[in-house]
Amino acid sequence: MIDNLRSQMKKGLLEYCILLILQYEPMYATEILECLKVAQLVVVEGTLYPLLSRLKNVGVLAYYWQESPAGPPRKYFKITPEGELLLQELEKEWGAMQSTIQSLHANNNE
Repeated sequence: MIDNLRSQMKKGLLEYCILLILQYEPMYATEILECLKVAQLVVVEGTLYPLLSRLKNVGVLAYYWQESPAGPPRKYFKITPEGELLLQELEKEWGAMQSTIQSLHANNNE
C-alpha cells in the first residue's frame, strides 16, 4: 500500500518540481532527470517526456532546439510567463499544505 501512496504523491508533486527546476534556466530532459535524481525524486524518461509535452501543450513550458557538442541537437525546455504564474500559485498551495500538516502534527502532540 505504501508504494501506491508514494507513487501518487510523487505524481502530484512532479509538475511542481519541474517548474521549480526550470524557473532559473532552460534544460534538456536528461538534465531535468538528473536534478530530480539529486533531489531523490527518481523519475524515468517514460514518465518525464509525456509530462513535459503536456506542460508544453497547456502553455506553461516552451522549448527550443540547440546544437549539442556531442551528438544530435537537444530540445531545451523553459518556463513561460504562464508557467511562472502557475509556479507562484503552486508555491502558495504548497505552503498551505505544509501549514495544514504542521497543524495536524501540533494538534496530535498536545
